[in-house]
Amino acid sequence: MGGLFVLAGLAFGAIMLALVTVGLIARTILRLVLLPLLLIKWLVMGVVMLVVGPVLFVVGILVFLVLSVVLAIPLLPLIGVAAIVALLLKSSRRPATV
Repeated sequence: MGGLFVLAGLAFGAIMLALVTVGLIARTILRLVLLPLLLIKWLVMGVVMLVVGPVLFVVGILVFLVLSVVLAIPLLPLIGVAAIVALLLKSSRRPATV
């Protein structure tokens, strides 16, 4: 009975090895056939990125500025208090004599 399971396992392994080998060969042939299309895709994507890249850069800078302003607005009262404290501390010091 155990020998039957071993035989079935070996048969399954042999079938899987054959399928993987056929798959790898088919994938290699398909890639070689489609290589010119892949090169054309790379060229087209390069040209598209030359056009779209600067636009995305400007949009990214605008989004960064907007988000920084939105996140800084809640800190305005704290900045105001810090400015008042700085002015009070600065006015209480004696001027240096030269």
